[in-house]
Order: sequence, then structure tokens, then C-alpha cells
Amino acid sequence: MNRNRKKKRTHVPTRMNLLFFAVFLLFSLLVLRLGVVQIVSGEEYKKEVERTEDVVVDTSVPRGKIYDRYGNVVVDNLPLNAITYTRTQSTSQEEMLKVAEQLSTLIEKETKEVTERDKKDFWIMKHPEEAEGKVTEKERQKLLNNEELSEDQVNSEIYQLTLDRISEKEINSLTAEDIEVLAIYREFTSGYALVPQIVKNKDVTKEEFARVSEHLQDLPGINTTTDWERTYAFDKTLRSILGNVSSSREGLPSNLVDYYIAQGYKRNDRVGKSYIELQYEDVLQGQKEKIKNITKDGSVLDSKLIQEGQRGKDLVLTIDMELQQEIEKIVEEELKKTMSRADSPYTDRAFFVLMDPNTGDILAMVGKKYAKNPENGKYEIQDYALGTFTSSYIVGSAAKGATVLTGYMTDNLTPGEHLIDEPLYIKGTPKKGSWFNKYGPAKSISDVFALEKSSNAYMWKLALRIAGAQYTRNEPINNYDPGAFTIMRNHFAQFGLGVPTGIDLPGEFVGYKGNTKNPGYLLDFAIGQYDTYTPMQLAQYVSVIANGGARIQPHVMKEVREPVSNSTELGPIIYEKEVNVLNRINATQNEIKQVQKGFYQVFHGSDGTAADAFHDAEYVAAGKSGTAEAFYYDPETKKNKETYNTTLIGYAPYNNPEVAFSTVIPYSHQTIDPAINEAISRRALDKYFELKKKRAKQGLDQSKVTKKVENLEKVEEIQEAAREENE
Repeated sequence: MNRNRKKKRTHVPTRMNLLFFAVFLLFSLLVLRLGVVQIVSGEEYKKEVERTEDVVVDTSVPRGKIYDRYGNVVVDNLPLNAITYTRTQSTSQEEMLKVAEQLSTLIEKETKEVTERDKKDFWIMKHPEEAEGKVTEKERQKLLNNEELSEDQVNSEIYQLTLDRISEKEINSLTAEDIEVLAIYREFTSGYALVPQIVKNKDVTKEEFARVSEHLQDLPGINTTTDWERTYAFDKTLRSILGNVSSSREGLPSNLVDYYIAQGYKRNDRVGKSYIELQYEDVLQGQKEKIKNITKDGSVLDSKLIQEGQRGKDLVLTIDMELQQEIEKIVEEELKKTMSRADSPYTDRAFFVLMDPNTGDILAMVGKKYAKNPENGKYEIQDYALGTFTSSYIVGSAAKGATVLTGYMTDNLTPGEHLIDEPLYIKGTPKKGSWFNKYGPAKSISDVFALEKSSNAYMWKLALRIAGAQYTRNEPINNYDPGAFTIMRNHFAQFGLGVPTGIDLPGEFVGYKGNTKNPGYLLDFAIGQYDTYTPMQLAQYVSVIANGGARIQPHVMKEVREPVSNSTELGPIIYEKEVNVLNRINATQNEIKQVQKGFYQVFHGSDGTAADAFHDAEYVAAGKSGTAEAFYYDPETKKNKETYNTTLIGYAPYNNPEVAFSTVIPYSHQTIDPAINEAISRRALDKYFELKKKRAKQGLDQSKVTKKVENLEKVEEIQEAAREENE
């Protein structure tokens, strides 16, 4: 018995020794590991603990202003009181929601942009347990077991099921206060971390601004500042071509995201979306303020300004806004007058373009259209200036100057040559004749008289010559070369007809080209009854004739100026648009002079088709009228209705042109020509010269506001040669 007890006593200390030894080893390993951490890797871990990140963010600045050629502000920036929110990289959803709830007690937030999806997302956030119960465990497991789905896809499927199963009753359980909090919260989440997001910048009252400013210490991320909004000084004038700017919520247009990001923009940057604002985005977009945020674990430790912001550069347009507005009134008045006529049931638009034929400056571009206002459903006359270069029409006899010059340039006609004006009898087609001599006897007329009286037969015979064809009464056209279409279109292109004018605005349309090339359509082409042209193309075309043969690029941008803070004065010129001569027509000065004489006779000859309107003007003008058979698509009957287009092109003064114009009135009449083209053109030119006199008396010399550049001398040389021949 004693022997057994002794054995037990010696067994216990052995196990304890083993335990102590094991503990000793563990502590030794722990001490060794701590030594490695502190001595070997200590510096590295210390740097990791102390590591911070430098994050540079951009702050938006106001865009450049837009002025007219006389320094009148057209587009400006209206300062706005604004409330912003900036979240950090570690800001949680719960923290943002808490701030949104606090802010909702201090401001009123518009909720009309809150969507059904926003409400569902918000309901899930407010009712997490109920939302989780929308999807059963069995459904979750089934999705998890689908090997074709990634973890993100599984979560997305579960979330979509949750959204789909939120009832209307549950959505309606959100109170008006909840919806207002949601409207604020969605602004918080609309952008990027460390980038201020606009919460409210419209109709921020002084009281709201003061209340928020007083509670900034209780509203992490919230700030009060000044924002801006684009304002348009001349209401609806030129509104369709000035363009628009995106909001901070819209950000970059979806179709241009990649382009802008490659240029250094952020997705929520405000940019020009259309026309001038888009075309000159690189000018109008300012230099952003750059701030370096020093962050640690997503929290901002410090912020440093590394680049001051500067608003965008100012853009000076070629447009004369006073003249633009006066001509808009004229066009509206004449359009309403014509629309009231019983024989003008389809008249719904009118266009007028005025440009300097020597420089390409667009002085006025007017488009008016009778259409339904989408906001109130009422019909009204709206701005449609963009239609001057984005819509095209059959222009009729206004194109005959190009036809005659094409005859000269192809050696199929000589200046002063006579052709017989007579009805044409082509087998298989109705009799074709000039409007003034459809049934009368044959007459020998010159090229100048053909333009003055607007002879169709003269142009037809010239087109047949160009096509190498032979006309025999009551027989088909023989030896006709369809290549004549290409020849004539190529020569018309020298004037800018049927090709881009090069105007510095996006979306220019070149018109439609007929695709049938039989002889009858070539005859129609020669009198402006086949291809379609824009009002801008017509203005460029008549400018070529006015300035002696140079096709000049039209433009609306005149200068870029350095912005000047707190001043109404224009800053120094950074860039000035130079005259760009695109090409010169392949015609001699004598040939151009011959067409100029014809255009003079149109406005002053005893048989001139526009002489009644211009013969008594204080200035001497020249040009060409046109009437074209056309079709109006009736949206109610879904049928094409036969009607007429009325056009007029011209320039003044005749011996030293300073303005060229085109007037286009689509679907102007059914029976008697109301001469709306003449009324608009005469009144518009009268207004131009009236304003010129008034400004001269005021001592406002346009040359001090807009000076011609050196390479204009090339164009002036052409004009001088033409004037010498005329004298």
C-alpha cells in the first residue's frame, strides 16, 4: 500500500514539469515574435500606422461669359446661395442618413425628382429586417448554389427580388418628411468622395442660408457657399443656338463621357450640352480650383489649396444682338401676317441670315417656327435659329446665278450670250415653259435678262448644253450624259451649295440630293427645283457673288477674351477669328460681273422680279428671288400637300457690299405669292442701314469693336478688281 502511494507522488510533479516547460516555450516564442516585430519590422509597421494619402479634388468655377459684337452681355452667370455636402472616403450610409435628417429640419427641399426606385431603396434602408424577409432562405441558397453567378451577381439578384416585392402600400408608408430626407440623401450620394455636391442652390432663402451656417458644427460634411447658374439676357433670342449647360447632377453627357474624362473632367462636371456652349466648351470652361486633401483611414486631416480657380474665358460673338432682335420682330410680324391668309394654310416657319460677305461674320441668324409648347400644350411662334443651318428646302430660282456661272465655268456659255426663251416640248413629258412665257412666242434673251426675268427656258437649254444633249421639239432628249449632274453639283459646291458651309456650330446639314438622273430632273436642278439647300448655304453662295468669287467660312465666334473680375469691361483679346477663304470659284471677274449685273436688274430693272420691293431703297441692293414647287407633310392626314416655297438672296451696297442675306419661307402659299420674302428682306436691310446711321451719330464705330484681319486683303483684292470692272 505504501509503495503505491509513493508512486503517485512522483507522477504528479513530472506532468507539472512538462506543463511548465510547454508554457516556457510558448512565452519564449512570443517574446521572440515581439522582438522580430519591434526590431526587424518595427519601422515598417510604424510607417503603415502613420501612413496618409494625398487626394487632389477639383472645385467647379463659373463659365466664361458670352457677348455680342458690341460688348453686350448675352449669357452670364447668376450667383446663387448654395448648400453643399462633402463626404469622406469612410463616410457610412448611416452617417449620411443622419445628416440628411438633421438638414431636412433646416431647409425645404424640392422632391419632384425623387423616383419610385429612390423610394424603394430608401424603404429598404429604413426597414432592413423587413427587407431581408422579402427573399426566403431557400431562394438565397438557390442563388448561392448557382455556380454561373459571381458573388456580386448573387447580391444583385437578391436585391432586385427585394425591390420587386416592395408593395405600393409599403412605399406609401413613407411620409412627406421621409421623402424630403430622401431628396437630400440622394444629393449626398450623387457624386464622389471629397468632392462637394450641390444639395440646394435654387431658391435658397436668407433664413435657410443663415440657419445652416449656424449649425455647421453639428452637420459634418455640410457647407454654405456660392454657386452659379447660366442666365440669358435676351430671353428667347437665339436660344436654340446658344445651347445649354448640364447640371451637377446630370454631369457629363452619356455620349461624350469617355471623351471628357480623357480631357481630365470628372463625371459630375457641368459642361456645354449643345451648340455654342458645346462648340466652345474648351474656351468657356474655366480653370478649376484644385485642393489637396490629406487623408488617413478615409478621414480628412488637412486641406491645402494648390491651384486657384478662374472662371472661363469670355466669348465674343459676331452677332449684333440689337439688329438680331429687330429682325426677329420683323420676321414674326410678316410670318403672322402670311399665316392669317387663306391661301397660306401650311406656312409655319421663316428664316433670315445676314452676314458680312468679306469676313464671314454672321450678323444675324433668325429662324421662327409656329409650334406647340411642350410645357403648356399651346401653339406659339418659337425661336428656330438653328434651322438656318440644320434644315434644308427647295429654293427655286434663287439658284439660277449658280447655274449661269456654271455655264461660264464649263465653257458652255459666254457672258452676254443670247438663248431662245420658248416652251419646251419633250416627248413623254408635259410642256415646260418659263412662268412669264409659258404660251407666248419664242424670244431671244441675254444671260442678264434671263436672271432679271427669271427665265426657266434659258437655264434648261444651258443645262442641256452642259449634258451634251440635243433638244428637238416633240422628240426625246438625245445624247444626254447623266454625268452632267456631277458636273453641275461640283460647280454648285464651289459656292457652298450642297456641301458644308463650315459654320462653327455642330449639327450642320448639307441638304438632300436627288438620286434620279434622267434629263427631266437635270432641268429641274438647273432652276433650283431638285436638290435642297439650307438658308446658311444660300447666304454663303450669294456672298461669293457679292465679294467677287471667294467662298468664306461663316462663323459666330469673333473673339476670345481674358475674363476680368468684378468688371463690365471686356478683357484683353486672347484669340481673334481670322477670315477663312475656303476656295475661289473658277470664274473670271468679267463672268462674275455679268451675274452681278443680272442680280442688279432683278432689284432695279423694269422686268426685275424684286424691283417693286427695292427700287426705291436709300441704298443700292442686288439679288435673286425664287419660287419653288414643294410639298408639305401634313401630320394630321399623313399626306404630302402641294405648296410653294419663297426665297430671296441679295447683298448691299451693290458697288461695295458689306452685308449679304438669304430669306427662306417654306410652304409660303398655295395660289398668289404673298411676297413675304421681299417684305422681310427689305425691312431687314432697312433696319441694318438705319442702325448703322444711328451708331455713326453716336460715335460707335464698328471698326473699333471688330477689326478686319490681315488676310482679308486677299478678299479685298478680289472686290477691288470687281469694282474696277463695274466702273
